[in-house]
Amino acid sequence: MWYHDDMHEESRQCQNCKNAFTIDATDFAFYDKIKVPPPTFCRECRMQRRFAYRNERTLHRRTCAMTGKDIISCFAPDVSFKVIDRDLWWGDSWDPLASGRDYDFSRPFFEQFRDLMEQTPMPALFIGKCVNTQYGNHIGEFKGSYLVSASWVGENIMYAARCNSCKDSLDMFTAVECEFCYGDTSCIKCNNVHFSEHAIACSSSAFLYDCKGCTDCFLSANLRNKQYCFMNEQLSKEKYKKRIAEYDIQTWSGLQRAKKEFENVKSKALRRYAVVVNAQNVTGDNITNAANLRYCFDVANNIKDCRYLTNVIDRVEDTYDGHGVASLTTGLEMIDTGDEGARCFFTATVWGSHDMWYSYNCHSSHDCFGCVGVRKKSYCIFNKQYSKEEYEALLPRIVEHMNAMPYVDSRGRSHSFGDYFPIDLSPFAYNETVAQDYFPLSQAEIGKNGWNFKPIQQSQYTVTKHVSDLPDSIEDVHDSIVKEIIECETCKRAFRILEDELTRLRQFGVALPRRCFECRHRERFLTVNFPRLYHRQCMCDMQSHTHGDQPCPTEFETSYAPDRPEIVYCETCYQQEVV
Repeated sequence: MWYHDDMHEESRQCQNCKNAFTIDATDFAFYDKIKVPPPTFCRECRMQRRFAYRNERTLHRRTCAMTGKDIISCFAPDVSFKVIDRDLWWGDSWDPLASGRDYDFSRPFFEQFRDLMEQTPMPALFIGKCVNTQYGNHIGEFKGSYLVSASWVGENIMYAARCNSCKDSLDMFTAVECEFCYGDTSCIKCNNVHFSEHAIACSSSAFLYDCKGCTDCFLSANLRNKQYCFMNEQLSKEKYKKRIAEYDIQTWSGLQRAKKEFENVKSKALRRYAVVVNAQNVTGDNITNAANLRYCFDVANNIKDCRYLTNVIDRVEDTYDGHGVASLTTGLEMIDTGDEGARCFFTATVWGSHDMWYSYNCHSSHDCFGCVGVRKKSYCIFNKQYSKEEYEALLPRIVEHMNAMPYVDSRGRSHSFGDYFPIDLSPFAYNETVAQDYFPLSQAEIGKNGWNFKPIQQSQYTVTKHVSDLPDSIEDVHDSIVKEIIECETCKRAFRILEDELTRLRQFGVALPRRCFECRHRERFLTVNFPRLYHRQCMCDMQSHTHGDQPCPTEFETSYAPDRPEIVYCETCYQQEVV
């Protein structure tokens, strides 16, 4: 028995980082319900391990294993997988059960699973129901879009990640229902808003931080339902137009000046301890329409009774340890899983399925264990078909074997039933994945851990234009710029300005970018707090508030670390101050 009858709280040591972590009574009850042992890795190490199986933005050229044609894939050319064109993979010209095999009780489960992954065709990219959308990955229901990742539903979107239900926008990160926007992070229902963070229902504005219902505002923070505000100062329409013209973000010099001033505006802004909207009994940050959550970040729309989730949307309940999850009831340790699913455990890219265990890229299936690439199948183990009775008889034997013969990596970390897939068996190099975003490591550190590292490939294109040679103003940019190969001012890799991108930049009146998409994404990514909580006290000492002449005594859990310079308030003090 791996669970505790008294369901008490217990402190354990993570076998990866060696730090202590707590499993409380609610956790024990959840693991008991689904008959899974409690974790041997702490919350953050579990997250790092899952993230190492999710490559969102690193794309490669390789050859389709069936047609021999050149394709773009998230799997590098040296990965020994049978990678095929995405449309071909979703067709009927191949049978995923052709790679099926008997379970081998003389070898660890995870070794066998990696062999199955190598023998079963993989789609070049993980894309569902998209039209005229290039270089996307882990996306669905997009039209006319380019270089979009980890997103769901959109039209005419370019260079975006975690961008849901948006249209006609560029360079976005964690945006929802935005249109005609550029360079925004964590914005919701905005229109024609640029270079802003945490803006909600704003329009015709730029460089906003934590503003709601604002129109025609610039370089401002903590505003509510305002118009013609510049640096939080109320102006007439004429004076407002005159002031923003001084910055002229159509020019690179004006844009850089505004960006520098925006950092000053943000440094003085009041920060809520957490962005929590219409939610009860929750801890985490950026939570909307939810209840009974712990350690959840960037989740929205009917999320309840969950723990340890990131980037989750739309009707998820009774689920632990997930990233990129949507429309799922009951799950544990998943990435990119859901789409009307239920009871999915230790999965990656499993859509519209239920009662799935240790499966990768499986769809519209149920009651499968250790499967890869199966569609509309049931009662399969290692892609081999069984009867319901045979499946139910064999499964307990495999679970017992996973515990008796765990997979042990080069650093002595043991992986048995109840653990996610080991990082060293991931098809992706560590530095290609989301793990590198959240847990950045050097090449030496990655190698020391026994994980794979892949050097960044230098572009084979010849640079024809250096950023110093680009026109300062978008008005002076000639149509021929789309034929140029530009050198990124940060990483020195080559990038291009596409025709649709140029059209949008002219429409928005914004200068040409000087950095490649990956560097621009990184800049936005670093504005979002790491999904970790700290116990802190409200920093408010305003005597006009309810706590009188003493500092506010309210304590809370926040993603702002104690050594950070931001001014962090509890909800009550924050609401008393924002205008």
